[in-house]
Amino acid sequence: MIRVGIVGATGYTAVELIKLLLRHPHVQITRLTSRSDTGQPIEQTHPSLRDRLNLALTEFELEDFVAHVDCGFCCLPHAASSPIVKQIVDRGVRVIDFSADYRLSSLEQFTRIYQVEHADAGRLGHVPYGLPELFADEIRTAELVANPGCFPTTAILALSPLIVAGAIARDDIIVDSKTGVSGGGRTPKLNFHFPECNESVTAYGLGTHRHGPEIGEILSRWTKQPVQVTFAPHLIPMDRGILSTIYVRPVGGWDAKRMQQQLAEFYADSVFVRISSALPTTKDVSFTNFCDITTRDMGSRVAIVSVIDNLIKGASGAAVQNMNVMYGWEQTLGVL
Repeated sequence: MIRVGIVGATGYTAVELIKLLLRHPHVQITRLTSRSDTGQPIEQTHPSLRDRLNLALTEFELEDFVAHVDCGFCCLPHAASSPIVKQIVDRGVRVIDFSADYRLSSLEQFTRIYQVEHADAGRLGHVPYGLPELFADEIRTAELVANPGCFPTTAILALSPLIVAGAIARDDIIVDSKTGVSGGGRTPKLNFHFPECNESVTAYGLGTHRHGPEIGEILSRWTKQPVQVTFAPHLIPMDRGILSTIYVRPVGGWDAKRMQQQLAEFYADSVFVRISSALPTTKDVSFTNFCDITTRDMGSRVAIVSVIDNLIKGASGAAVQNMNVMYGWEQTLGVL
């Protein structure tokens, strides 16, 4: 058994994480911290946990946390995470961080995108990206893992094997993504307010969304080739799920059928990536850690459709999968 703690335990990803950890055979949850709901039982913040976890939310105190936790999950927002993560990792506790604070390699790029100073800049470029399907060897021995963004998960899993195979043009990739409202988090925001988003589809962050550079960098990092991506996110009125339709230009005689075969061969041993000839929907993967992918010929382009549950494979399920890799357990424990 290992003892786990969650920093920032009040959000949507945190409650999904708790539910997964409660069914994990090798885990005991020992600490839940919050900056807002300190002192109240976790079931008061998340009623779905009633009679499942008898633990109160506490203020984060470094000495107490590291004394009672072997592996920490940090669910704090971008920029708020790294000051806490640095302290925990420096004290020898392994951490899986949900924020974007450690996903990028360049301090200059991080500062440009997030408009804040980084509290742990020395670790940038040395933290494994938390997609076990691609980076398991780095994750196994890591003291800190950067859990991936939800949008990037759909794109990176779909594109990486095809770029390595030389199947597509690396400078002509369009990622058109739709996300459910939970992707905006639990903190109220006007555009995620029910009267604003219901019965409406909205494009947002065109040319400025933070996940665009993340997709391009991680694809370039893993394939060791420069990759350029145009990323267009959209908000749709459903609770959860992401569907990305990715438009690529095939090269060297590749078509959709051959690309699908390449994806199937590459992910043959990856239990959470399912390649199929059927067009996937978000309902196919809701409340699961699966990423479903298929391909279609579309004239001079090939469309790749990739879907996940943004709260599971796009966040909490990926985090538990990463923990399993870090401790040498089967990747499916707690998430299948």
